[in-house]
This record gives sequence, C-alpha cells and structure tokens, in this order.
Amino acid sequence: MSYPKNVRPLLEKCHQRALAAAARIHLPLGRRIWKGQAGEFAGAGSGSSLDFQDHRLYVPGDDPRHINWQAYARTGQYSMKLYREEVRPVVDVIVDVSSSLYFDLTKAERSADLLYLIVESANRSGASLAIHLIHGDQTRHLPYEAIATHAWWEQAIALNPKEAGMPPELIRVPLRANAIRIFLSDLLFPGDPEPLLRTLTQRQGSGIIFSPFLDAEAKPEWAGNYEFVDVERQTEHPHRIEPATLKRYLDAYSQHFSLWKNACQRQQILLARVPSDLDLQRSLQAEALLIGALVSQ
Repeated sequence: MSYPKNVRPLLEKCHQRALAAAARIHLPLGRRIWKGQAGEFAGAGSGSSLDFQDHRLYVPGDDPRHINWQAYARTGQYSMKLYREEVRPVVDVIVDVSSSLYFDLTKAERSADLLYLIVESANRSGASLAIHLIHGDQTRHLPYEAIATHAWWEQAIALNPKEAGMPPELIRVPLRANAIRIFLSDLLFPGDPEPLLRTLTQRQGSGIIFSPFLDAEAKPEWAGNYEFVDVERQTEHPHRIEPATLKRYLDAYSQHFSLWKNACQRQQILLARVPSDLDLQRSLQAEALLIGALVSQ
C-alpha cells in the first residue's frame, strides 16, 4: 500500500479541524423515527418522556402514576397516558481504507476530516455508535477511543484484502437493525453499486455516503506522456495522453458517478461528494449541506 508517512501530526490537525466543524455542523439524526435504547431522540414506541402520545385502557400491573385521573372522573374507567419513547439513534460508520483514498496527501486529509467529523457528531449526539474499517474483503471493528487517539490508522494499514483493488464487501460488516449507515469512500472501484447500496438499507436501515474527491481526478489536464501508478496494486503503466484519450477518461468518470447517483436515488440514500481541494467548511457546503447529508445549527 501507498499511504502517507508520519501521519500523526496530519491526523491531529484533521481532528482539531473536525472538532471545530462539529460545533456547527452535525449528522441529521433528528430527522427520523428511532427504535431502541433510551436517549434524547423521539422513538416509535411508548416511554416516559414528556411528549404526550395517546391513551389506552389500564391493565393490572401498569404504573399508576400514568393513570389519567381526569378521564377517570369523567368516565369512571381507568386509562393510561402514553408518552413518546426516548431512544438513542443507532449509527454504523463504515470507512473504506483503500489506498486510493490516502495516496494523495490532500485527499488523505479530507478523508480523515470526514471520518473525525462523522464520529464526533455521532458521539456528541449520544448515539449508539459502531465504527468499522473495510478494505476489500477485510473488516475491523473499532472502539471510539481508537478514533480519538488516532490509533485507527495502524489498524487501517494492517488490513490486507485477498485481492488488491477488490471492491469493499459491505456484506461482511455486522450492521445493526434500524441504524443509519454512513459509508465513507471515494467509490473508485468497479461494479454495480446496487448490491452495496442494498446492504446499507437492509433491516430498516438508511444510508448516507460521503465521497471525497480531487479536482485532479475529476477534471485532469493531462497531455503528453505520463507514468500512471495503480495505487492498489503498486504497478506502473506508461501512457501517452491525447485529447481523445482524455475525453474517454472524462466520459467514463462522469458516467461512473452518474451511475452511483442514480442508484442512490432509487435506494433513497444520500450521496454527498466532498471536494478535497477546498477548506472543510466550503467543501461541505458544495453538496453535503445542500442535500441534507449534514445539517448546520
């Protein structure tokens, strides 16, 4: 693999940048009905919050503190006040650690910015948070502390897939029911996106994808002889780039992400492409905030 060296200062800088952004920008966790553990967000069941929901008839064993005594005075029947359940949102974060995200320092920083912002936002919300690294067919679960102490990097580079360049196999990640699944990846791998996207929405889940990219990838100005490097396989490939060759690349790149965007629309998954060449705030305003993948206070 080709990853930046001496990454700890870079990661610390990214973490500080993300912490500053997390004070103003966060995940859209309040926009859906949750089921699960007690917490701060409205759930789909009945519980003990102050948000009144409905009535039902009293049955032996019910908590008498929730009897509606005013209704009893009118009807002579015991009935119970029901309140909206308070729950914790469930957030599964899946981080693609393929070499293509980290071979360029600018893109590596933006990828780390997004990881820290996503994790810190979920953690501050009190969410039930699970973090997974993925590289091809290899996955690893991480505690929050591995992110906060930057130890995740050593875990990332230790993942060696069976085959270089293979797409991330999300089916290997133990995703939880009714979770919001956040996938961080540049999506620069071949294949039909539909199976991966269906994995994000299985078991009543919903998905958000953050995809960092470089201008040099999206709008290259190649001309003449180049020595291209396959960063996944560490192989070199000399090419002469003529205008027709560049046009084929640009068309293929555009079609690739059109395919992803159309598939995400069908699966009702938010896809936010995030520029790496802008400062963090402006890069998030380019698409992530516009489509609701993140929200600002």
